[in-house]
Amino acid sequence: MTSKTYESVLLELALEDPRVVVMTAENRAAIRGLPAKLGPRFIDVGIAEQTMVGAAAGLALRGRVPVVHALATFLVLRAFEFIRTDVGIPGLPVKLVGGVPGVLSDGNGPTHQAIEDIGVLRGIPGMQIVCPADEVELLAMLPEVVRSPRPVYVRYNAAPAAVEHSEAFAFGKAEVLSQGRDVTLLTYGYLVREVWKARALLADKGISARVVNLRSLAPIDEAALLAAAAETELVVAVEDHFAIGGLASIFAEVLLRHGKTCRFASFAFDGRWFRPALLPDVLAHERLDAAGIAARVIERLEARK
Repeated sequence: MTSKTYESVLLELALEDPRVVVMTAENRAAIRGLPAKLGPRFIDVGIAEQTMVGAAAGLALRGRVPVVHALATFLVLRAFEFIRTDVGIPGLPVKLVGGVPGVLSDGNGPTHQAIEDIGVLRGIPGMQIVCPADEVELLAMLPEVVRSPRPVYVRYNAAPAAVEHSEAFAFGKAEVLSQGRDVTLLTYGYLVREVWKARALLADKGISARVVNLRSLAPIDEAALLAAAAETELVVAVEDHFAIGGLASIFAEVLLRHGKTCRFASFAFDGRWFRPALLPDVLAHERLDAAGIAARVIERLEARK
């Protein structure tokens, strides 16, 4: 166990590098203690995501490394033009930290559901996108995120450890959590924990599942995706995102680029929002909990027999 938190690691990085500036659009939940420690290097613009991103771009042009925080859906959508034009086109090292992405917005309505954020931002050339499975992975990738010379979007997730991580984080490198021959479960972010539990349920049924944690979605680990397509009977993308634009689309693009094909299923939101509820109820209703994922995999495998 570590006593470190997102706030403490970000503070360490800021103290090591005087260029780091922490910004927020009145979203201080994970960084409440930083204003007193960083003084003028902590900037809260209020509920004004566009202003924040524009100011961050200006600071980056003056040699700073801004780390900005807001709710994911408002950061990505409300400020998209500023992200694209002010940050993306010049390729500035602004770090975009989106809170409560995907199903983590649980009890809030569709206005707060960032389930298109990856599809929107990966269209910006040079944008890096990372999706930690838990707090352990978030803290492990944070130094690389801050030190990257490129813009980075982080799907913030500080949930308790989902799995035991054995591979060091690197942009463009997936983490293979288990090997398997029958099905590969591709996933990222909060759903890693549910997929990992689903693997055990499938094992009880005699089904061998490979689990791949795609913590870096841009750049993506193409070798891991191609191996999944070639070496397992079925590949499933499990994500709290629209099927369009997310991992399902990324996987299809990679296979098409390399002239490959495979049996594939997407467990995602297909043209609809998810029903707000407490997180366990959302997962159960959408069949994105371990039991639902395992049952859906079995259905796909049996459909071919």
